[in-house]
Amino acid sequence: MTTEPPVILWFRRDLRLADNPALEHAHATGRPILPVYVLDEATEGRPLGGASSWWLDKSLRALSRALAERGGRLVLRRGDAETELRRLIQETGADAVFLNRLFEPAAFARDADIAHALNADGVNVKGYNGALLCRPGSVRTGSGGPYKVFTPFFRALMASAEAPPHTLGPRQFQPVPNLESEDLDDWRLHPTLPDWSTGFDWTPGEDGAREALSRFTSGPLGDYARLRDIPGQNGTSRLSPHLHWGEISPWRAVTAARDAASRGKVSEAQAEKFIAEIGWREFSAHLLAEFPQITDTAFRPEYDTMPWRKDEGALEAWRRGRTGYPIVDAGMRQLWSTGWMHNRVRMIVASFLIKHLLIDWREGEAWFWDTLVDADQASNAQNWQWVAGSGADAAPYFRIFNPITQGQKFDEDGRYVRLWVPELARLGDRWLHAPWTAPPEVLRDAGVRLGHTYPRPIVEHDAARKRALDALKSIDKTKAEGDPSHA
Repeated sequence: MTTEPPVILWFRRDLRLADNPALEHAHATGRPILPVYVLDEATEGRPLGGASSWWLDKSLRALSRALAERGGRLVLRRGDAETELRRLIQETGADAVFLNRLFEPAAFARDADIAHALNADGVNVKGYNGALLCRPGSVRTGSGGPYKVFTPFFRALMASAEAPPHTLGPRQFQPVPNLESEDLDDWRLHPTLPDWSTGFDWTPGEDGAREALSRFTSGPLGDYARLRDIPGQNGTSRLSPHLHWGEISPWRAVTAARDAASRGKVSEAQAEKFIAEIGWREFSAHLLAEFPQITDTAFRPEYDTMPWRKDEGALEAWRRGRTGYPIVDAGMRQLWSTGWMHNRVRMIVASFLIKHLLIDWREGEAWFWDTLVDADQASNAQNWQWVAGSGADAAPYFRIFNPITQGQKFDEDGRYVRLWVPELARLGDRWLHAPWTAPPEVLRDAGVRLGHTYPRPIVEHDAARKRALDALKSIDKTKAEGDPSHA
């Protein structure tokens, strides 16, 4: 048994043992590894949403079990991260801390301050990239600036980034002193009174991530370009929360898709379509690192002159899936019940809030932050601004999703709406996505009483579209025309 002091492995959103560069470098020292997780919401930035807290609770339990199977022990501490790390250093004599970096601006700055302070006291802090395909700032345009358009960014990323070797982590951890550790139950990350998570059908943790990737590459990936837009079918990877919490490396997802294509299991086009979605996640992270203001203000500043409406009643109807538009309501109810929403429907419900209701995209972003198990600061802000037309490489301002035709096109058989809006289940396909157009006898036979069993539309589509276009046209676009940073 070694008498050397341990090195600290500081887990954050890298809750896995495989493909974990901080763990590999800590193991290479030959010294005992002290795995620790510090719950420090005060200095990292934005407090966790409710659904994210639920996921963290389960993921930490899975990580603790995985470490125990290899002779290790996860030490849990709560409070200021630097204070808790210093306590562990004093208790164990550790003189090195290994971590995988967080690239959100507030967390990155916090980590830099901690590293500087500990390095000054003789503690070596080593940081690595375990979250992204490459570090933000490493993919630049020919002029040396950041990319603001996805396609050239993705092309440059794929041309320059290389997958690291696949690693499985140490087979065995050396024992460390039996240090004080908090009880995860005391953190109360799981909701109670009431427990609104009873409909969550997820398996957080590294094993769950591997299973999700295997299921996807052996099934839906083969028809991904089509299935990814059909919310009534199980056609997406559902990897987003696993990727956010670092239960699987994004490179593992990319190489699995490429391997499936190389073995002839799927076409190269299908694999590349999925890899491009991983690239969009990457694009969002790089944008946030370069432009930290995008979480609070429009990337294109002229959009901050948008004449938003304050309408608490409409906002609450949207949150609860009571807008009277079935595809919108289905998405919002899926979100509330499962902590997740199909990506196509995310765009529809976001467009409805922003453009049909003229409610500030930040209201929607805040709701998603609290209710999504995959809530990610970069992706959340980037995607909402994309729909609003105010982001980098955003949808044009005049693109307004029609919730009726979107439902008819992507939920043609009504499977999705009937699942999440069961009060409309007996309504025929012809009327399902616009029930207010159905004849009275059709509604009666289907057991639908508009305004009672199901709400009437809270806004009329054509009038809302015109109002949105008028508001968007009123924005002073002279700034965009004169500012090359928004070209």
